Amino acid sequence: MRKILPAVLVAAALGLTGCAEKELYGGLTEREANEMVAVLQNANVSASKSSKDGKVWALKTRAEQFSSAVAVLHDQGYPRDKFESLGEVFKKEGFVSSPMEQRARLMYGLSQELSQTISSIDGVVQARVHIAVPEADPLAEQQKPSSASVFIRHNPDVDLSGQVGSIKALVTNSIEGLPYDKVTVVMFPAKPVMVATPASPIRSFTMPAIAILAAIGGVGAYVFSRTSRGKPRRKLKTLAEPGTPAA
Repeated sequence: MRKILPAVLVAAALGLTGCAEKELYGGLTEREANEMVAVLQNANVSASKSSKDGKVWALKTRAEQFSSAVAVLHDQGYPRDKFESLGEVFKKEGFVSSPMEQRARLMYGLSQELSQTISSIDGVVQARVHIAVPEADPLAEQQKPSSASVFIRHNPDVDLSGQVGSIKALVTNSIEGLPYDKVTVVMFPAKPVMVATPASPIRSFTMPAIAILAAIGGVGAYVFSRTSRGKPRRKLKTLAEPGTPAA
């Protein structure tokens, strides 16, 4: 019985941890956490947020729904990409950059800011802007024009085809010397949100309940066996058969 009791308690603990929450992502802002909770709950996936200091937030879900939560968030472009601003790209450092490095930083900073701006358009799940600016050749009679490509992954329920002209104008006016017809915008629909089947309340309750009942039964059996050992056992007298003299 001493060996049975620890095993029963371990089984109860495992049953109770089956309904525990597991962290999905950490280091989130409250806005990011709220958006991700809303996306998961709309897909019938359990989600909650928590924070120790009110500044950095963590996203959690039920352990059995962890893989579904990751898939839903990935299809909707979460966690969102982090973009750098021109100020961050050109932050002061202790050494002087070469003109080529300064130019590369400028192109990178512009692409980052344009990607962030386009990502904020309603219906856009993910956006990238790639800029190609050829070096000026003083000996060439005609300089090669700059070009830009815009990649957009959007919500399949949102039609952004009417916004292509506005997006091209945004990129053209942000980069000096970039012709309008040298901007290419390609769009791809994201996967539709797969709504998960809600977990049955009976099923969610069954395993913890069985574990608790098993633990209670095991403890009760253990206590009964311990208390019954100290009591003297009564000897039962054997009834003599008819016609047999009593001893």
